[in-house]
Amino acid sequence: MSPRPSPTPERAAPTNPPSPALAPGPPPLAGGTQGPDALRPLLHTVLDALHTGATHRAGPLPAGGPDTVAAHLRDRAGDLLPTRGTGPHHALRTLVTAVAAGAADPADPLCAAHLHCPPLAVAVAADLAAGALNPSMDSWDQAPAASELEALLTRTLAHEIYRPHPSAPTPPDALVTTGGTEANQLAVLLARETNPHPQPVQLLTGANAHHSLARAAWLLGLPAPITLPTPGGTLDPAALDAALTGLPGPKLVAATAGTTDAGLIDPLPDIADITEHHGARLHIDAAYGAGLLFSDRHAHRLHGLDRAHTVTLDLHKLGWQPVAAGLLAVRDTTETTALTHTADYLNADDDTEAGLPDLLGRSLRTTRRPDILKIAVTLKALGRTGLAALVDQVCDHARHLAHLVATHPALELYDTPTISTVLFRPTGAPDSHIAAIRRNLLTEGHAVLGRARMDNRLWLKATLLNPHTDPAALAALLKLVEGHTPR
Repeated sequence: MSPRPSPTPERAAPTNPPSPALAPGPPPLAGGTQGPDALRPLLHTVLDALHTGATHRAGPLPAGGPDTVAAHLRDRAGDLLPTRGTGPHHALRTLVTAVAAGAADPADPLCAAHLHCPPLAVAVAADLAAGALNPSMDSWDQAPAASELEALLTRTLAHEIYRPHPSAPTPPDALVTTGGTEANQLAVLLARETNPHPQPVQLLTGANAHHSLARAAWLLGLPAPITLPTPGGTLDPAALDAALTGLPGPKLVAATAGTTDAGLIDPLPDIADITEHHGARLHIDAAYGAGLLFSDRHAHRLHGLDRAHTVTLDLHKLGWQPVAAGLLAVRDTTETTALTHTADYLNADDDTEAGLPDLLGRSLRTTRRPDILKIAVTLKALGRTGLAALVDQVCDHARHLAHLVATHPALELYDTPTISTVLFRPTGAPDSHIAAIRRNLLTEGHAVLGRARMDNRLWLKATLLNPHTDPAALAALLKLVEGHTPR
């Protein structure tokens, strides 16, 4: 009996049948006229998975600590590179549910540790459109409309800081960044590149300054920053004046409007006076505080902001944007020419001369997302009064929490909040107990509180960025802390 002939390749039975969830041919794309039809059923799956995951989590973060969360994620995720794909709906349902169940959710009122805001639904919806269209903001032919929208909105936001003045050499502008860290790095870079002196720029910061400024000096080969005292958490103008007196060479002073630890604002007008007197350059890191500009009640706290050469903004804090949404505002637009760079395939000279906008000099990054779309949609949807209402709400929440702490017999308040950060601690508790309270709340999945060291003591930190928080949630937060305080 002759052996059975091998089947021809096109008729061979597969060793692993394809999933019925996979349609024949290449998977659908998100763009084009057919993209919305392809996305619509997938969005239903994603939204259901987000709901399922949040229901499983049942709190501000998953319980059990890092090892438990990691084990659950590995178990739910399974093989992340199978021989045969599971199909889009199964993959989305499985992994989105797993990540949502294991998320720290800033939309939960008891998730209040960091400058990590709950994004507005309208901003997330706009971000979906940005992902589907996928413009790349490094050349006009990849982002024709998005590049113009960016130009319009960056000028609009820059004018919120630098009111147009007839004597100004150029109108102000802003560059889009991934957040406060990149914006601060760009500010130090522009100071270095516009320095006409042979000596390197000397950076001076307060002890309260964000760590990204010192890292920027290191990254750019500048001298180590001079760190000045911050009694009470803010930069001391007298110490700044003394440090600048007799200091040779070009100088860059970095002030802060909204510190990471306590949300404090340096005395900006005094600092501006001193830097101008000494011929120093001024940068203000307002990554946290810049959102106060939208509020008639709180904008006065930023008096003096317009006197800085550069200002950092970060709208994934007091702007309720999905990450990322940072900007660096520049008083003199000509200074951004320091970022000019030519790559023939992106901004050839003859293309630029023919009128194609040159985008490469608007960032140190090449490929970058159109983060401006979600910001623009949010500002247009809410307007100044809508944003102001959100700012006022979270500031009011902070003051209410501070009042609850101040009147609590077993708790101590650091100070009246400046923006929306409240520092407090159980009265008389050692630092080790403060740290343990925070970690216990995290491990149990009950609350997410931050930590800050002020006056050589450790404090619990509540950063209130959720406008939907109510007094009951704030009272519950303190009850949790009280219940975990060692007796």
